Amino acid sequence: MAFYRNLFARNRFAGVLPAVMAMTVVTAVALSSCGLRRHPYDNPITKDTKQPDKVLFDKSINDIEHGRYEVARITLNTLINTYDQSEFLAKAKLAIADSWYREGGSHGLAQAEIEYKDFILFYPTMEEAAEAQHRVCMIHYKQMEKPDRDAQQELRAEDECRTLLTQFPNSKYAKEGEQRLRNIQEAIAEGEFRTGYFYYKKGSNPAAANRFQRLVDQYPLYSRSDEALWMLGDAYSRMGNRFRGKAGDAYARIVKDYPLSGYADDAATKLKNLELPVPKADPAALARMQYDKDHPVHVGMLSKTLGFMKQGPDTSHAAQTGAPAMTSIQPTIPASVPLPAGTVPGFSGDVTASTVSGPSALDTEKDARLGGPPASGAPDTSNANVSGKNASSGNTAQSTEAPQQAQGAAAPQTPQQEPLPTNHQLIQKKKKKAKKNSQDVVPSSAAKAAQPNAPADPQPQSK
Repeated sequence: MAFYRNLFARNRFAGVLPAVMAMTVVTAVALSSCGLRRHPYDNPITKDTKQPDKVLFDKSINDIEHGRYEVARITLNTLINTYDQSEFLAKAKLAIADSWYREGGSHGLAQAEIEYKDFILFYPTMEEAAEAQHRVCMIHYKQMEKPDRDAQQELRAEDECRTLLTQFPNSKYAKEGEQRLRNIQEAIAEGEFRTGYFYYKKGSNPAAANRFQRLVDQYPLYSRSDEALWMLGDAYSRMGNRFRGKAGDAYARIVKDYPLSGYADDAATKLKNLELPVPKADPAALARMQYDKDHPVHVGMLSKTLGFMKQGPDTSHAAQTGAPAMTSIQPTIPASVPLPAGTVPGFSGDVTASTVSGPSALDTEKDARLGGPPASGAPDTSNANVSGKNASSGNTAQSTEAPQQAQGAAAPQTPQQEPLPTNHQLIQKKKKKAKKNSQDVVPSSAAKAAQPNAPADPQPQSK
């Protein structure tokens, strides 16, 4: 019985294995014919000639298409060094950069960026210069990390794509570069949003408001800007009545710039409760949101399932229309930080530095951190309050006027400029209050009996 069973098994697998091998060969042939071969070179020269420089160029292009990048670069450098007046000189320099770009890897992409930059520097008016700048943008675009990681590559990609739009606005890569820039700014804004949301849930309202304010001002096309504005208005509302106007501005921007948002009706209700005017929806913003709603980016089931394994960020929610931000994001100061007297928000001057010759104010003036009167300049008013028993009436009048003049000279801080207490100060205040309450509790009779040597309660002294 076992003999027939083994014979059947051998006959069964004898028929299956050739079929599996045949299917494998057919699949490999089908995949190779469906476009999984190496891509042809992007900038070939089909001019049929037997010139030696053209022969070298054709050989290097053939090596690039077959993955022999080092051999191709040696051949191209031979062409450049031997035939410095060749008509293929610019194409050869661009081919060297393309070979590094196709080779990939961190080292290869870094070398490709250097070669592309050199090509743009030497041949800025050629049509391929826009392509070189587009490749530089793509080098950093491919290396972008997720929003919770380092944003260095996102910021570099943003700068390079912005350079593509400013230097080559009429190239065929301008439209694609503009959408790439929206995708990049979506990733940068997502990182800013997560940081602001962390401060918002923690209760650090000034820090959260600062992050959200910078986010909505820099990247209004961000897909969650309406949610950021809603939390921005709530953070300002928690900070006190003096930020009532800023909270109203955040709610008004939701109603005006994001009319299709789910927060629009609630924002209008907030404005009515704050007794502030409710603005009308912007037609351009309404059309932009409607277009993005009607033209979503479809994400396949495989991408949704394996999205956590992807290195780069998810840019499927990026805006499809609208002008991206053309300025870099700058750090801002929280609204709760008071400004020095006589200054305005922002700085528009120039910072200069020069060598100091001779004694400076650091040597002649007293250290302001130590307190007390200055070494020179303003008069010493620390002893201006003279007692009436030791001074005449005239001196007493002068002593009472001196503090008033000193107060008038230094502009006092108004209540609107006082900084808000930090979370650390609030926690320390609660701990001190709890400790004081525990010390004020009167000990019971049992506790007093357990302490026979405890001193008696002090009796109040009569005045």
